[in-house]
Order: sequence, then C-alpha cells, then structure tokens
Amino acid sequence: MSGNILSGLNAEQRAAVLATEGAVRVVAGAGSGKTRVISHRFAYLATELGVLPRHILCATFTNKAANVMRARIRRLIGDDDTGYISTFHGFCVSVLKEDSHAVNYPKSFLVVDNADIDTMLARVYEERGLTLRHRTFSDARDMIEIQKTFKQPDYYKDLIAMPLEALREKYMAARDADEIIFLGYLWQEKKCFALDYNDLIVFTLHIFEENETIRQKWQERLEYIMVDEFQDIDDLQYRLLKVLTAHHGNLFVVGDPDQTIYTWRGANGRFLMDFDQHFPGEKTIPMVKNYRSTPEILSAVNSLIAKNHNRIKKDLLPVRENGEKPICHHGPNAKEESRWIAARIAELTAEGIQPSDIAVLYRAHYVTRALEDALIDAKIPYVIYSGTPFFARREIKDALYYLRMAVYKDDLSFRRVANLPKRNLGQRRMAFLEEIAEKENCTLYQALQKNLDNEIFKRTKAKDFVALVETFAQRADEPATELLAAILDASGYERLLRTEGSQERLDNLAELKAAVREYEETCGEEASAADFLDHAALFTNSDAETHQDRVRLMTIHTAKGLEFPVVFLMAMNEGILPSRKTKTREAMEEERRLAFVAMTRAKDKLYLSEAEGLHNDGAVRFPSRFLLDVDKTRLIFDPEPNKALVEEARAEITAKEARLEDHAAEELTPGQRVRHAAFGAGTVLSIETDAVKVQFDTIKTPRALAAGKLEKMSR
Repeated sequence: MSGNILSGLNAEQRAAVLATEGAVRVVAGAGSGKTRVISHRFAYLATELGVLPRHILCATFTNKAANVMRARIRRLIGDDDTGYISTFHGFCVSVLKEDSHAVNYPKSFLVVDNADIDTMLARVYEERGLTLRHRTFSDARDMIEIQKTFKQPDYYKDLIAMPLEALREKYMAARDADEIIFLGYLWQEKKCFALDYNDLIVFTLHIFEENETIRQKWQERLEYIMVDEFQDIDDLQYRLLKVLTAHHGNLFVVGDPDQTIYTWRGANGRFLMDFDQHFPGEKTIPMVKNYRSTPEILSAVNSLIAKNHNRIKKDLLPVRENGEKPICHHGPNAKEESRWIAARIAELTAEGIQPSDIAVLYRAHYVTRALEDALIDAKIPYVIYSGTPFFARREIKDALYYLRMAVYKDDLSFRRVANLPKRNLGQRRMAFLEEIAEKENCTLYQALQKNLDNEIFKRTKAKDFVALVETFAQRADEPATELLAAILDASGYERLLRTEGSQERLDNLAELKAAVREYEETCGEEASAADFLDHAALFTNSDAETHQDRVRLMTIHTAKGLEFPVVFLMAMNEGILPSRKTKTREAMEEERRLAFVAMTRAKDKLYLSEAEGLHNDGAVRFPSRFLLDVDKTRLIFDPEPNKALVEEARAEITAKEARLEDHAAEELTPGQRVRHAAFGAGTVLSIETDAVKVQFDTIKTPRALAAGKLEKMSR
C-alpha cells in the first residue's frame, strides 16, 4: 500500500511524508504541493503505520481548506473516519462538545457569529437606552474583542463561574457605555449558553489548564498533529498547540514565511521562522519545486521576493515547461490602464479562455472604479469578491435559525423566526414574553409554551408555531438535509419567498441545501443538524465561493490560497502597492510579500499594470518599487515607462526608504505592553502595515501610532 501512498511524490514531498516523529517544519514555497503532502502524510500514518485517524489532528485556517483536505484524504484511505480535520476553532468546538461540562456549559451550547452578536447588542442597546451614536454594532464588536483579548483576558471566569443573576446585576450597575455594552453582551451570552469566535479557544485552553484529566485525555488521544499555513498562526493558537503536543511531541507544520500577509490580524510569522528555537532537535524540510506557474512567472517572482531580508532564503524551482514572460503595462492614466486590461481580457476570452479563469487582483477595492467602467463598456461579465458572505445573507440566516430553533429552542432563534412568516406575534406580544422570561428565568420559547392559553395569544398562530417546533425537535437527529427541507416547507418560509417572487433568494436556499448535502458527504455519520450549524457559524468570507463564469475581481488578501490560469495585478503604483501608509521596514517587507502572493496566483499568464497621473491627495503616481525590484529582463513591457519617470520614481523611493523606521513593528506583538511619552501605558492590539494599534489605559479609543514612538514594557 505504501507504494500507492508515496507514488507520484517528489523527493522533498516523500521526505516530508516519511518524517513522522518529533517536530517537523516544512518550508513549502507557493505551488509546491503542501496540501498534497499533508493529505498523503495523513494517509501514510493511517494505512501504513496503523495510526487510528481519530488520533490525528489536522488544523487549517478555513473551512474550505478543511473540506478539500478531508476529501483528498478520503480518496486516499477510502474510509469515512478522517479524524479531526478542521479549523482551530472547529477543533475547539469538538473539544467543548465533549467536555463543556467542565465549565458548566451544556453540550448544546450555541456557536454565534456576527449576526447573532448584533442581535444580542440590539437587546442591550434597547434595554439600557444606548444608540448607535455611542458605538455602531461593528465598533462594539471590535471593542468586545479588544476587551476579551487584551484588556480583560480573564472575562471568561465570569461566564463560567458567576451565576446568571449576579452577572445581570453587574451589568445593570454599569454606567460607562462601553462597560454596559461589554457586560450586557456577556450576560446575553451566558443566558443563551453562547460562545463566540474568541471564546472557543479561550474556553478550551481554560479547560486544559484547570482540568488535568481532560488535558491528558486529549494529549494522549492526539498522537500526531499537523498544521497547514503555519505562518498565519496567532498567539492563542500557538498556546493551544503547545499544550496538545506536550505528551507525544509529534508536531508537523507546513508554511511559507514569504506568504506572511496577515500580521495585522494577529498572525505571527516568527513562530515559523523561529521553529527550530522553540523545538530543539526539530527537522526542517524545504519544498521549493513549483508545480503551478511557468518558469517565466517564477523567474520574476524569485527576483522580487529576494529583496526581502526577513525570510528563509529559497528560490522556487519550476517543474512546468516554458511559457510566456509576464507582461508589464504602463498607462498614461488609470482610465487607460483599465481599458488596456479590459482589451486584453477580451482578447483572451476570444481565444477560448473562460472568464472565470481570469482574476484581476489589487491592493484595495477603491482602485476598481475605472476598471468596472471599462469592463461594462467592453461587455465583459465580472464579479467582485466582497460584500455579504453567503452564510450572512438574510434568507440563509432565516433558514439556519429555523434549523437552530428545532435543535436548541434558543432566544436568538425565537426572536428571528417566531413571526416569520407573520403569526401575529409582534412587538407587544414579544414584550409580554420577554417580561415572563425574565421573571421566571426561562427562555422565550418556554414562556410561550406556558402561556399559550393566555388571552393575549388568542388571535395568533402561536400554537401552530409551538407545534411546528416540537415536531421538528423530535426529528433533530435526522440528517440535516431532510430536516432543513422539511422545516422550510412546513413553516411556510419557502412559500413566503415564492409569493414575494424572490427567485435569487430561492436560488440561495437551493445552494444552502447543496452545501448541507456536501457537508454530510464529507463528514459521514458526524453530520447532524447541530454539527452543520456549528460548521456554518464558523464560516468566513474566504470560505464563500461562486461558480459563475465571470472574471473575478478581488483584493490580494482574498486571493490568498487560490490560483488562476490568468492573473492581472493592477494599480502597481507607489502609494497603492505598497500602501502609502507603510512606515516601517517590516511593514514594507509585508507589502512586498503581498505582491509576491499576488503574482504566484498565476499559472499560465501574468499581467502587471500601473499608470501615471495623480493620487486622490494630489501626489504624483510613480511605478511601484516592486515593479522596479523585478529584473527587467524577466518582463515584457507594453509599453515601458519613460526613463525620466523611472529615475524620478527611484529617487522618490530612495527618499522614502530613508524615512522607514528600522526598529519597530517586528519587535512588538499583540498583547505587548508599551509606553508612549504622551499617552502613557497601553497594550498592543495589532501590528498594521503602517502603524501599531494600541489601546492605552487612560484613553477610551485605540490609537494607531508609529512603532518608533512606543517603548516596550515588561509584562
């Protein structure tokens, strides 16, 4: 069998698969087959070494990546048991489903997303007379995350140990708006036994730290741990890995320092760079053979990324046959640049390339206005990857809340679907139920059940709603696909959308049913309705996808992990890519990594473009330093910018380089205590491309400051 598992692997990949014991770091360049290595290593452990799949944890960063990994492994081992293949947060859901009793939470706790949080916040705002002038819901979510992560990291102790009534009293006694919002949200969470994205790892770590028996059980169970995209790991995830690997010591990580582009959201590439220091005796395996891109594209990207200093030096080696050199276009203005891109796309589609095989990437969405005009004029269909993710759309949330009502009967679900379609359960009757629920310390649904014969519900469909919920609660263990289809029909919700003529929303419901079916197929017996609800709550923008045959427009961050036969990287100007906000050398290296990631998305053809003109602030637009970083002989210019402009650009770049700060962001990490001459002591929240975001102890809102103005403090 090992011949089959190892066949088709190159020497580097084979070495990685066979390195089963101890700490192993695979430095895997773009397109080098890291997903293939992880899936084959899993299969080798299971089929050749006899390791039970349920003793293997494979951690990824998106549900989409986990689904791909799970499908590949199943094809290799032909078994529905694929262990723990999930995001870090998904794994923590598994731990808590099994051991939530250790924190006095039921197994049926809720995993909530941003829409749920907004619903909770609305209740707090209404109860305490707050308005959006105090904080928008988005700001409030950010503030809550800051409180949980940095300012009040022991918050979870109130959720776990404090009686519900005591937590409510603490919330009602609060007077400061932020304190009201934070404590009110915690009270809403505890009331529903809800956990948000931040809570999942924190609660899991708490259980492991406080309960030796449970910790030892999971340490002994997880004999082998593998982590994909290790350069994106944050401090909490790293702490979790250290705990889990303490017994067997088998940690296998795959990552690429040249693709570290998420430090602004807490990713710490030093964990990969310094892996050998954290795990003495580790083994490092380089994987540099690139199977994705042509030699000409790789020659250009190697030339670019070599300019970075903070990296593990390597060159991507081509496996594919020769193709075309990347084409670099210089436009007289942004409008003409966009017309050039549209004209090239029209030529490519005329040659038979599908629109969906073409991606246009950019640093920020604001640069696309002229491009959209050009694509519309050229009658080229396109889709922008932004806006509302699939699982946050209204009809999808409605359907999932119906499913959740059958499983959990929680207040959040009740408020959303009790009067959808109309059952004459409006504000007056909901207020009545709120009062009963608070007085009797029960859920809204239980309050309705107890008061069905009350005169206030006489001319309503309350009894029909209760009968509906009870019917489907008894069927909660049925396959999620059957349960979802039946409840959408019986509730009248799907009929409501047909009556409204909402075909797009009906199409989205059909896509949801397909997503549930796909989830069941990849998870086998695990796919209960409750499992799918947890899965959906953990979805992110990067998990959403479309199958439309249109040109894809997206930011470089969105494109991470994807690949396309044809890639256009537009607006490669100083002040755009790199961002004009970039102030430190480390931030500039991250901007260069961003350009590298964008260019390595291309398989067959790569087009780079920039334009003259003025930025919105009136500054002159120069070609990006990242274009000038690439050896000219590795590009074809169409046309080439004039020499005078290039010389002026180089002078401008040299002046900016001299102003970049040497010391700064790489020495600071989220959670680091710092001091500022004017603002005093504070806590680093995040490292951004242009600054360090700090929450100072004596200032209400965070400040984004140059790192050179901050002094590190001992914790």
